[in-house]
Amino acid sequence: MALITPSAHLADVRYEIRGALTRRARELEAEGLDIIKLNIGNPGRYGFTAPEHLRGAIASHLQESEAYGHEQGLELAREAIATQQRARGARHVEVERIFIGNGVSELIDISLRALLQPGDEVLLPSPDYPLWSAATILNGGQPRYYRCAASQGHHPDPDEIEALITPRTRALVLINPNNPTGAVYPRELLQQLVAIAARHQLLLLSDEIYDEILYDGATFQPLAEVAGDVPCLTFGGLSKVHRACGYRVGWMSLSGAPIRTTAYRDALQLLAALRLCANVTAQWAVVPALQDAPTIGALTTPGGRLHEARRAVLESVAASDHLDLVTPQGALYAFPRVRGEHFATFDDNAFALRLLEEESVLVVPGTSFNVPGSHHFRITLLPPPAQLREVFTRIERVLSGMAREERQPRNVAMA
Repeated sequence: MALITPSAHLADVRYEIRGALTRRARELEAEGLDIIKLNIGNPGRYGFTAPEHLRGAIASHLQESEAYGHEQGLELAREAIATQQRARGARHVEVERIFIGNGVSELIDISLRALLQPGDEVLLPSPDYPLWSAATILNGGQPRYYRCAASQGHHPDPDEIEALITPRTRALVLINPNNPTGAVYPRELLQQLVAIAARHQLLLLSDEIYDEILYDGATFQPLAEVAGDVPCLTFGGLSKVHRACGYRVGWMSLSGAPIRTTAYRDALQLLAALRLCANVTAQWAVVPALQDAPTIGALTTPGGRLHEARRAVLESVAASDHLDLVTPQGALYAFPRVRGEHFATFDDNAFALRLLEEESVLVVPGTSFNVPGSHHFRITLLPPPAQLREVFTRIERVLSGMAREERQPRNVAMA
């Protein structure tokens, strides 16, 4: 019998955040082991809850949620998003240039599908959130990676980005605050990147889903305000700042000169219409989320759970014989690096599997974020601080064991 073979498009697509290591973790759980899962930024799984006024807004509009909605989203919700974007300095943002989707994930796919011809190139950060790479590939595009190295504070080099541009380059993607590194980009850097986009007629795609999750006085600068008339598509949603991942409500806002983006806006609307509409029920939470008092600050300021979890990670890395870390300024993750002096070679996937098998801790290897030869791994900051300290005790045991094994062959040879 002929085998059913998958699409060749999937050959270069990876998503280890929910990949082979996660499947192995489930097998170990089925055997009775208690796995500490640090692979996904999923607040509801760690005891965080959506604000009560968001739940109330949904409950009070259930009867109005049973029919298909507008393909771009509820008008009241889009008005609230447009108001927020204009208050942040975005130009030419109107309700008809706002799109609500089933999470930012769906909208990333739609935005690239509306843009790319086969072989077109998209500039992506390395490390990236791997959905951006996957969506580029699955829509016929070619990722071109610009480095955001730890030695540069995980900030990109504008000159390096510009050197990557070819006649096929269509878009520049930014993730700010960054997943997986927690970097927050200063205004001066964003100005340089906007200038590059303007010179080369690129569409800016700015993933800002972590926009209000900031630590120790870090300042978030919306890209659309800096971009001005340069076309920019900004992504946001309820899943992280408002701890409502399961609601699956994301949005994208198209700013910049309308004369350059009218055809693209119409293409986005066509694709939105083909999937009928986003989840209507949860869209009622958008207005109170954006108009009522913010709630994330209680978690990210000193004494707040996310702030203290981050402190636990920073102190644990500082005490480690094997790790270093660029302090995350925002988002829900840390991206530690295994120092190379104790390891002639280092395989981040082998390390992650060993950590899972020996210490029941699930992390994501750095190569999963399109960083070749990575010594990094990503963890989420969502678990309680005490549990994160325990995690790093286990990580240290595994790395110390690996370091001893590195020394053993040399010692045997000398004997």
